[in-house]
Amino acid sequence: MTTAIREATPDDVAALAAVHVLSWRAAYSDLLPGPYLDALDPEERAALWRARLAAPDRPTALLATGAGRVVAFSCFRAWPEEVPDELGGSGGSGGSGGSGGSDEPGVLDPATTAELAALYALPEVWGTGVGRELLAASTEALTAAGFRTAALWVFAGNARGRRFYEAAGWRPDGASVRDVTGGRELEELRYRRELFI
Repeated sequence: MTTAIREATPDDVAALAAVHVLSWRAAYSDLLPGPYLDALDPEERAALWRARLAAPDRPTALLATGAGRVVAFSCFRAWPEEVPDELGGSGGSGGSGGSGGSDEPGVLDPATTAELAALYALPEVWGTGVGRELLAASTEALTAAGFRTAALWVFAGNARGRRFYEAAGWRPDGASVRDVTGGRELEELRYRRELFI
């Protein structure tokens, strides 16, 4: 499949939401309860994306299209402001508030660090290279925007996702959080990658 990558617009929210829901149902079927995944509503998700893309501090969303439809998307922004106690792991309560340039887990600097907040693809394009192409385009866009580092959160039990990011040079940095999704408490690991200008 030949793919094209472009920035999402508010007109894309329905397609973006459909990819979001279908990818969650496939990727997290062994991590999250079936009834929770079945209840994910593309219309509700579209409303959330419509609001996000219209917000003054909106994230950037890139779409991968192929065969005349959206097959994958990514979403990124400056790393959100945080306090050290929000993070688990060895660097979570470091006290002095680290800097984005540190190799130690802890608070990241939003001025130099971006968050890859989402990257999802329809299950039928998994393994075709669409995800790698979209991740590379996202990394290029972050570098062009002046970020020096990028980070993301991934479920510890998401072996496929972790392999995908690790193959592209992302590594766990030691920070982790526990969060409840769908009534199930899951650990998320923070992965980080340096960006080269």
